[in-house]
Amino acid sequence: MKPIWIVDDDESIRWVLEKALARENLATKSFSNTRDAIEALEKSTPQVLVSDIRMPGQSGLELLQAVKAKYPGLPVIVMTAFSDLDSAVAAFQGGAFEYLAKPFDLDKAVELIRRALEESLREASVEQASAETPEILGQAPAMQDVFRAIGRLSQSNVTVLITGESGTGKELVARALHKHSPRAAQPFIALNTAAIPKDLLESELFGHERGAFTGAQATRRGRFEQAEGGTLFLDEIGDMPFDLQTRLLRVLSDGHFYRVGGHQPLKANVRVIAATHQNLEHRVKEGLFREDLYHRLNVIRLRLPSLRERREDIPILTRFFLTQSAKQLGVEAKRMSDQAVQFLSSLDLPGNVRQLENLCNWITVMAPGQVVEVKDLPQELIDEQGFSGSAALSSPSVMSVAAEPRLTPSQIRIANAADDGSASGLAATPSINALADRPSWIKLLETEAAQMLLAGRPEVMDALGRQFESALIKTALKHTHGRKNDAAVRLGIGRNTITRKIHELGIDGAKDD
Repeated sequence: MKPIWIVDDDESIRWVLEKALARENLATKSFSNTRDAIEALEKSTPQVLVSDIRMPGQSGLELLQAVKAKYPGLPVIVMTAFSDLDSAVAAFQGGAFEYLAKPFDLDKAVELIRRALEESLREASVEQASAETPEILGQAPAMQDVFRAIGRLSQSNVTVLITGESGTGKELVARALHKHSPRAAQPFIALNTAAIPKDLLESELFGHERGAFTGAQATRRGRFEQAEGGTLFLDEIGDMPFDLQTRLLRVLSDGHFYRVGGHQPLKANVRVIAATHQNLEHRVKEGLFREDLYHRLNVIRLRLPSLRERREDIPILTRFFLTQSAKQLGVEAKRMSDQAVQFLSSLDLPGNVRQLENLCNWITVMAPGQVVEVKDLPQELIDEQGFSGSAALSSPSVMSVAAEPRLTPSQIRIANAADDGSASGLAATPSINALADRPSWIKLLETEAAQMLLAGRPEVMDALGRQFESALIKTALKHTHGRKNDAAVRLGIGRNTITRKIHELGIDGAKDD
């Protein structure tokens, strides 16, 4: 790891920070002026830069500008004894990581440097991971399966049907299949069949001859001809009109088609990739989609997971979209706090990756400050999660709440009793909606403990503790799709601990990552 650079004309400040960081086993390098620091940047770079603003000669803001011009991802903490608004605004506009007013609390200063250090290391890992910019981002096992499928199909011309919810990135996968195929040097043509009016869709696909219909003043090549030698991507194929399905089937069957109003058959040398968010089997049963066309398209099926199935990818996707959005607007990229990333990862996001991208665009434009907290996100997202007001947002335990309600030990006990065939006590059980209120959750726990104590139940602490731990672990496993190592990270416990607990509590459905 690179050293932390300290730039300040005050020797006592440099000495205090050096000693404090040395106790944290962090290497430092100090400079008494901006000129020396800028010269040193020609030969090496720090992991984090801590600089005073007002110094003789060049100011810390000039140093900040020089650093951001060459190393935009390097966190810079600026400090000054002049706690004025202009300095703070100038620092943040220049891309400072944080603003530290003198005199400062040394422990808080070290904590801030630690946060900047973590940010720097994350930036470095992201830059390394994206050195070869992938067309699709994803580290989740479900996405790795998609990548493997793309690799296996790289040298094939076979027809592929891509399924998945809206916003999961079906066109990106289609483009990747084309890019890694023998047809990569030829055109990739995309057509959303749901976005074209029925009367025009036939002409869009197959073209038309001059005079074929009113307004056809010249011969026009359709998408099949435009994609000659390459790939034709037909998005939302499930919405294609039934009569056009017949024409498409004929092209896929014998490779020939006619322009609208034409009499000369044309040969189609095109690979077709289709995509839909609909269940084509149901469409076939309902008589809305031809069964023979379905089987012709469904040679290889590639299902894209929803974002709910790959929550571990949300942090890297968020960082990528924030960076992309900032570049488009020519501004400094926003950074998400750990709590904000955790909050986003708990959301269902029915619009999937597209919704997350739109959210990042909103954050870039609307969120105040460079570091985005939960309270800075759109209010409707916070309301959907059941948060109410700043008091709820300030609680770490509320920030980390999952998207689905958690069961209390009382309800777990009653649910278990119901599974055993006993219905006693069900009528008196509060509704799950009451759990949205944190004080009510505590009240339920207190009531359950009181009832057990009055009944003379032995080992109340152990009984409630086991039920509580079981509920937490089961919920975490549900959100990680059974991956116990990932669940351990989310719960803040060790891998050996969760393995032991799963065995002791008799929890099923866990698997190694």
